[in-house]
Amino acid sequence: MLSKKTKYGLKALTFLACQKDKQPVQIAGIAAHENISQKFLESILLTLRKTGILGSKKGKGGGYYLIKDPSEILMTDVMRVLEGPIAMVPCVSLNFYEKCDDCPDENKCAVNKLMLQVRDNTLKVFRNNTLADLIN
Repeated sequence: MLSKKTKYGLKALTFLACQKDKQPVQIAGIAAHENISQKFLESILLTLRKTGILGSKKGKGGGYYLIKDPSEILMTDVMRVLEGPIAMVPCVSLNFYEKCDDCPDENKCAVNKLMLQVRDNTLKVFRNNTLADLIN
């Protein structure tokens, strides 16, 4: 299930991507428009800023803004930043692989085979969608 953190992060990113002038937007404005707790949104936007998806400007006229064009922001990047590993189990993760303690042979494991398919199809969707796709 998608976490609220990721859901709200996607809503905030799409809101920023829809801004015509691409000027910084204050957290309060995003939170009010998207019906998100301002304090919770602040931590989400800070995470997105630290990973290079957003920029911020302090002071009068300050706020958060997209660093890249929405067409350059892949959903794989956003999902990994906000949600963590895309794979549902660690034994099929590309970036966070761990062998399962209860599995003697991954090659014979039915769960592993199913989760590889889930991971691959999920990655296909995320890799083929950008922030621009969400606003069009």
